Amino acid sequence: MVDTANITQVIEPALVAMGYRLVRVVVTSGREARLQIMAERADEAPMSVEDCAAISRALSPLLDVADPIAGTYTLEVSSPGIERPLTRPEDYDRFAGRAAKIELARAIDGRKRFRGRLNGTADGTIRLVLDEAEVRLPLSVVARAKLIIEDVPATPARKKSGASRPRPSPTRSQIH
Repeated sequence: MVDTANITQVIEPALVAMGYRLVRVVVTSGREARLQIMAERADEAPMSVEDCAAISRALSPLLDVADPIAGTYTLEVSSPGIERPLTRPEDYDRFAGRAAKIELARAIDGRKRFRGRLNGTADGTIRLVLDEAEVRLPLSVVARAKLIIEDVPATPARKKSGASRPRPSPTRSQIH
């Protein structure tokens, strides 16, 4: 098993010095291991492909020296994207007002999955608004959490003016 906390200690100072924040480190296994490093710009500007390439070039030598994964692996650097994972307590405050999905490691009041609007943190809990009521979920039992794209209400199709006519079936010469 790979120690992602060790990898974090190796790479985070370099990321901070470059003007980035570490979002998460994930190691997946398969035919070849994959080290996924998710980062974002500290100035909160959008991440570019060039940002990811610069991070990869800077971290590769550090990882070569630390050698945190036995054997070969692929380094993958990415940005958080729209459905950004929430990995640190300050994320819940930073994204207050946004919709989120939170899954707990153990059930609270018979429930493990919650979907609502973030309202920050207080006393080691996440404040989440569900249908106008606020619930408090202990940060210590969060298994996974991420921002979600809010449902956009569908707009009704606009009818064209004039009478609608059925379309004729294609003739043999129209079918290619």
